[in-house]
Amino acid sequence: MPRISDKRERLISAADSLIHRQGFYRTTLAHIAEEAKVPLGNVYYYFKTKEDICKAVIAERKQELSSMLKNCCRRREPKEALMNLIKAMSSHSRELAESGCPLGGLCQELDEEFSELTNSADSCMKFLMEWSTEQFRLMGMNQPVELGFEFVARIQGIILLGNVLNDPKQLKQQLKAVADWIAELGPVCQDEERAAA
Repeated sequence: MPRISDKRERLISAADSLIHRQGFYRTTLAHIAEEAKVPLGNVYYYFKTKEDICKAVIAERKQELSSMLKNCCRRREPKEALMNLIKAMSSHSRELAESGCPLGGLCQELDEEFSELTNSADSCMKFLMEWSTEQFRLMGMNQPVELGFEFVARIQGIILLGNVLNDPKQLKQQLKAVADWIAELGPVCQDEERAAA
């Protein structure tokens, strides 16, 4: 028999899965309780509202993102860290094609009605952008902010289209194209900067 604290974790896990698959608005507390195999009345013991459980889901996603990015940086080589992130996403191409990006999808779906949730979800995407920017800075690139934005924008666009088309193969191929782009990047030396100016 699971411990009582397991129920909270099961509810968060069920909410995370359902919100990723069908979105925040179409997910009800009853759906979450059913998915978690927890009586609906028990849900209110842990979470007063659907927004409260969504906050817990966002916190969990941010923690997972932080762990994944930390894992990508194991060898301290920024180019390799970016490549590791692409590999990690590519390994989930089927899930991404079926349900989209768990971060990007939630950022798109939430609106001003839930400004606290929106800001919290947006902070996950900003965290990814900051991490990406830092990798380009560590690579010695001239415009790390712009490259960080482009990197995340390309990945998010690929996941969005892969999801719309439900095409994991195309998603994987396009992520490979991003990896090829990263592989070709190198720092611009000062002589090249002067020649371009």
